[in-house]
Amino acid sequence: MGTYFSDREFARVEPAENAFRSPIPTQVISNGEFNPPAQTSQQKQVEARIKELADTYSKKLGMDRRRFLQTASGMAAAFVAMNNVFGKVFDVSEAEAADPMVAQARAEGTKGQFIMDVQTHWVRDDYNQEGFVGFLKEVNQLEKSGLDPTKITAYDVKFENYVRQIFLNSDTSVAVLSGAPFDDHSWEFLTNKAIADGVNMVNKTAGSTRILGHAVLTPGQPGWMDEVDKALAERPPASWKMYTIGDPLSAKTKYPFRLDDEKLMYRFYEKADKAGIRNICIHKGLMPADYEQSWPDVWKYQTAWDLPKVAKDWPQLNFIIYHGCFRAFMDPPGAAMTEFQKTGDIKWATELSRVPDKSGTQNVYAEMGTSFATTCVIDPRFAAALLGTWIKGLGASNVIWGSDSVFHGSPQWQIEALRRLEIPEDMQKKYGFAPLGPANGRVKNQIFGLNSASMYNINLRASYPRFTEDKFAQLKKEYRMAGTLDSLRDNAAHGWIAKRSV
Repeated sequence: MGTYFSDREFARVEPAENAFRSPIPTQVISNGEFNPPAQTSQQKQVEARIKELADTYSKKLGMDRRRFLQTASGMAAAFVAMNNVFGKVFDVSEAEAADPMVAQARAEGTKGQFIMDVQTHWVRDDYNQEGFVGFLKEVNQLEKSGLDPTKITAYDVKFENYVRQIFLNSDTSVAVLSGAPFDDHSWEFLTNKAIADGVNMVNKTAGSTRILGHAVLTPGQPGWMDEVDKALAERPPASWKMYTIGDPLSAKTKYPFRLDDEKLMYRFYEKADKAGIRNICIHKGLMPADYEQSWPDVWKYQTAWDLPKVAKDWPQLNFIIYHGCFRAFMDPPGAAMTEFQKTGDIKWATELSRVPDKSGTQNVYAEMGTSFATTCVIDPRFAAALLGTWIKGLGASNVIWGSDSVFHGSPQWQIEALRRLEIPEDMQKKYGFAPLGPANGRVKNQIFGLNSASMYNINLRASYPRFTEDKFAQLKKEYRMAGTLDSLRDNAAHGWIAKRSV
């Protein structure tokens, strides 16, 4: 998790811990890989409305505002506030916010839902990149936040908090542990060996297969095929992870590549196919609005330009496009929605959705990490448009759940957002989008986990009972019986936000 913030950019951000502790973020949180935009006027309205609802209902329930917002009723109140500002997009009622019994009854309706998060992260114990830990220290010195800068660590994105947030503080059943490549290897979160060791440690502790692991590959870099052979021989991964952009943080990246480069890539596909490890996860998207100027030589590698040919040439492989090839990550609020309303297209994401028509195949997938979370807090109608675009072109069977946590804190609010989200009827009619349906209906069950379970050969009939009885399930049950489960939901965010004064 690197950051290349300049001194000017340092002065425009503050720790995300200073943000209002809402069950749903009320402004975009940056993990250091991008400049977070300022809180929009609509996000300010949402925040104010959440506070109003929390003050009203917390008093009736005999608790303070912060404690109320840690409960299921507090989560419901946040979605009520979102609907009040953006229009009805989420399935929620004020009765859930007012009555914990109503909120609990709704939660029971999704109990046992299988959720597989295919994009999660933690960083190694000795991770001490100055761009991450040093930035935390500098910001807190500037902000006089009351925290001792000398005691700030990377704890919030390390193993202990990962287990807490993913398996105790959310409904996630199974996760995939990922990593990222950088031209400067000191930025890397985890080595492939560390990913494999982490997977083994978690599963041994849990007493079931709670986590799977990637092997991160760097095509074109010296020795990259040796790493493929080593992974296959010593620690076979569940799937592969690659970045066609090379280094996702530097426009001067030295190793961009195309997936359909026959000379470079096809010998790897042969090995992956022969080994039976056929899930290829590829980061694409998340470029700034000025990408043509700021990333002039490499931005095209983030697009879907190489997918039709490779999908057709290798129909036995699954090409899982992380972030769903969504380009407009940090555009001014409303810009992407305005473009969509004019054209019916979402840059790069629509191009991805058309790959099946171009290739005649069904082996390309859209993964939702970061793209869904960010659009949801900026404009949930646009989040609905993005999801509708993926499903319309790729099919509900080819959209995959991922949250990019633990960098974004607990994924529970994202889970609740998808459970409650519906594509508004006017958008369904205008753009030919199908409804998403109920929280535990066919479409959402597919997206949340059934699609990934099939791709990763998880037999739910055999495996799911163990998820409800293993060590993590026991810990969660103990918290629930003690009445302290909600206290785990601290609503904290870890990263950086734009200063409220900017």
